[in-house]
Amino acid sequence: MSTKPTIVVLEGDETGQELLEESLRVLEPSVTGVEVELKRFDLSLSHRRATQNGVVHEAAAAMKACGHGLKAATITPEAKNDVGSPNAILRKELDGTVILRTGRRIPGVRPVAGIHAPISVVRMAVGDAYGAKEWREGEGLDEVAHRTETISRRVCRLVAEFAFSHARRTGARVFGGPKYTVSPVYEGMLKEEMDAAAARYPDVKYEPQLIDATYALLISSSGDSLVIPSLNRDGDCLSDLVMQLFGSIAGAESLLFSFDAELKPYVVMAEAPHGTAPRLFGKNVANPMAMILAVAALLSYLHEPGSEKASRAVYESTLEVVADGIATSDLGGHASTTEFTDAVIGKVKNKLEVWSSLA
Repeated sequence: MSTKPTIVVLEGDETGQELLEESLRVLEPSVTGVEVELKRFDLSLSHRRATQNGVVHEAAAAMKACGHGLKAATITPEAKNDVGSPNAILRKELDGTVILRTGRRIPGVRPVAGIHAPISVVRMAVGDAYGAKEWREGEGLDEVAHRTETISRRVCRLVAEFAFSHARRTGARVFGGPKYTVSPVYEGMLKEEMDAAAARYPDVKYEPQLIDATYALLISSSGDSLVIPSLNRDGDCLSDLVMQLFGSIAGAESLLFSFDAELKPYVVMAEAPHGTAPRLFGKNVANPMAMILAVAALLSYLHEPGSEKASRAVYESTLEVVADGIATSDLGGHASTTEFTDAVIGKVKNKLEVWSSLA
């Protein structure tokens, strides 16, 4: 029986699938030195339709069994009676409650203002404005729209706990928070859990801010890396803002977490935050950075001998390649998709070889 960790690979559509294949080249044991077993599921739109989303449920079950997933970008059809979003199904099946997205500076890409340190948004993956009950009453100018939103103590605690543990792990400061002054009962629940987590992590810098102040202060942030715990809707908006503060979403990855009874991650699914980019499909020009960084992030959660070192090597190599002037057209370069990946692979191999000689 194999003792190698298993990673569930969720194949996607168009350029999303092409970039997934590039990232899997980086994940090869001959590159990272980490032996892994891949279990692949075809989540392309055509196969989801053919199986009526059966393949999505199978992939979710496999991830729950092995604990790790790497997902390509997929197409979500707009028609109501179609197969819908695979991400929504995966979150529900996995009990995925927290999403982590980290923006970071890309060499040669000018960030907004003086921002240079990484910013991570830790948001709820369930509840709040998403899936809320909505209805309208009345007519004409007297018509009123209603929405009933809910959050749970459990999810608030998971968001807060993970935010502080991630901040400790990365040497960051926990920053921001909900508008608890206006909504002390609803949004105050997350603030209560943030304060409680701060007491459990006295070594982590903690600077709570209201959500509106958070937006304003992000524009002029500098110094420490930041970790921002947030509600679902706030985190969705913050993630998009943070990506653009660094000038491009290419230097970011997205992680979905499920947690055990001890508030520790037991399923981690990594992906790129971008879509399928149909206009770039088949041209070998799309930027694979985000998918490669998703591999780097996933390696850091494998907890296998050498996986932490391999994770750092992939992170560093990806950014160093851009610093060396090898970049795809979206970052002002002329490298093809495969040329960029080749350069990353070469650096990872060299870096790990040098590190092994120093160990």
